Amino acid sequence: MPILNDLPVKLLKALQALPLSVEQVIRTIPNRRYVCSGMFNHQAVYAKIFTGKSAKAYGLRDKLGAERLLNACILSPELLLADTLSEDAYILIYAAVKNAHDAEEVWLKSAVEQRFLLMKQLLETVAHHHQAGLLQTDMYLKNFLVQKTEDQEELIYTIDGDGIRRLLPLFKKRQKLYNLATLFSKMDVLDDVWIAELYGQYCLRSGMKTSPQAEAEVWYLVQRIRHQVTKNYASKKVFRTCTDVKVLQSVNAYTAVANGFRAEDFTITKLDSALASYNQNLKNGNTCTIARSHVGDIPVVIKRYNIKNFWHGLSRAFRVSRAAKSWENAHWLMMSGIMTPKPVALVEARLGRLRRHTYFVSEYVPGPDISQYFNATTDKALAAQKIAALFYKLYLLRISHGDCKASNIIMVNDEPVLIDLDSMRAHAVNWFAEIYFEWRHVKDLKRLMKNWIYDPDMLAMLKSSFWQKYNEQYPFDRSTILDRAGIQPHPV
Repeated sequence: MPILNDLPVKLLKALQALPLSVEQVIRTIPNRRYVCSGMFNHQAVYAKIFTGKSAKAYGLRDKLGAERLLNACILSPELLLADTLSEDAYILIYAAVKNAHDAEEVWLKSAVEQRFLLMKQLLETVAHHHQAGLLQTDMYLKNFLVQKTEDQEELIYTIDGDGIRRLLPLFKKRQKLYNLATLFSKMDVLDDVWIAELYGQYCLRSGMKTSPQAEAEVWYLVQRIRHQVTKNYASKKVFRTCTDVKVLQSVNAYTAVANGFRAEDFTITKLDSALASYNQNLKNGNTCTIARSHVGDIPVVIKRYNIKNFWHGLSRAFRVSRAAKSWENAHWLMMSGIMTPKPVALVEARLGRLRRHTYFVSEYVPGPDISQYFNATTDKALAAQKIAALFYKLYLLRISHGDCKASNIIMVNDEPVLIDLDSMRAHAVNWFAEIYFEWRHVKDLKRLMKNWIYDPDMLAMLKSSFWQKYNEQYPFDRSTILDRAGIQPHPV
């Protein structure tokens, strides 16, 4: 959590004129916005401080949104103060909501049944927004608070007035639909089976008519939004300095390092030294060298993608590197709720804009591969179900791995973890991409089953688990995919 030192000295002095005691800086966007917790006139509060040339404009927009929520009788924190601190600083002070946690925190800690009930409550709140002619344009679960009252009732508060806008008369229906789909996209993809019921509830609440075609449209829109949000993060945001990543660039190198690590620990010299000196390299090959090492107390795996010769180097110089692909794909999986070792660093040796050898560093996660695990476990059926669930989730998310040999899936705490991600691809949500993705997914399934071609009992158990998992949920029959992969429902 950021500390008070994150506040500029000039801003701290301006705050001293208020009866506000700042206890903690909750969030900071340097030179733009700071969110603090503290006490104001002996009352627990949250202060939003806007800075910069447009500070007052942003502050007034946030204030306007809060007033719109209040006028619509939508639960939201009470605005206690809105005032100019200086020429380039504006402050809003909101009363803290007692016994409340943001909806994302509650969601992550809840069981499946509780998540469904929470989504129904959020849906009711969003429907209230729409009926009042309002739109939450920053639709994140963190922008809702869940308060548990003394009689154990749960109330939903809307926060962040900055994102509250009026519905546009000519685009009301489309705006509502997109807003609703954005809310649904925050669910895990396995929870999309709730969409039909939730959309039906929204239509009932709003006096709208529903139909299978409308439900299918909402479902499709959810997939597109989810894909785009993940793409904006994994394919763009983590390649520049942001909350989670620090990026350094020079003529000779590009370095991206995860928050909590130091860039100076990932120089090309240090990485090469670790690869050369460690006596238990996992792989020494022409195309890549892999070794275990440590950064401080944290065990890591360093993977260097080598240049075999001049022509190979020329072919790789202008393309996105395999290390960058691994970095992107690891973040994509984490955003999608699929287990993979945490990405630590991406380093590219460069000559100007030309890429040379590159490095991908991830946390080391010990565990047997799935073939070894199946040989040792006493509950092969449960393990087969977990592998089927992993690939079913990859299918729903339109992610193909590209190299599904047994050694690329390890078992950690009895759960499958994907590794070796440089061939992985996340496919767009459209008709043409769907055809190509299905071909790649079938290829993944065939390669996975090939690992047990000489173990017919294990192969039959896996096929049965896949058939059951792929055909248990709405909205589409997926038996054709399994048929093309040679997977039929063999009883075990």
